[in-house]
Amino acid sequence: MYELMVELKFAAAHQLRGYQGKCERLHGHNWRVTIAVTAERLDEAGLAIDFHELRKSLREVLDQLDHTFINDIFPFTQINPSSENLAKWIYDNMAKKLDNDNIQVASVTVWESDTASASYFE
Repeated sequence: MYELMVELKFAAAHQLRGYQGKCERLHGHNWRVTIAVTAERLDEAGLAIDFHELRKSLREVLDQLDHTFINDIFPFTQINPSSENLAKWIYDNMAKKLDNDNIQVASVTVWESDTASASYFE
């Protein structure tokens, strides 16, 4: 089994509804996202997936959030745009994009600061 990882960044604002503290107020982050994928086999070139293709797919997902107020984007109009919920949303969107019999999304980690992150995996 092979595991590959790429990391990208985006900037966006959010606020946590029903939260007792500073994060209930509108604020922003320079978010960092790491995705890990697994593959059982390599292609003829010795690659599981081209890093460029993996980054491009992740960028397409993150561009939906970049420089936005995340609370205005579905499903975050209904659920809090917490790091945990963002990690699952990115995971689900990437799993759809990479839908093939060899590449599986292993995990997504969302960093809202250099010292705080949340991961989602199945």
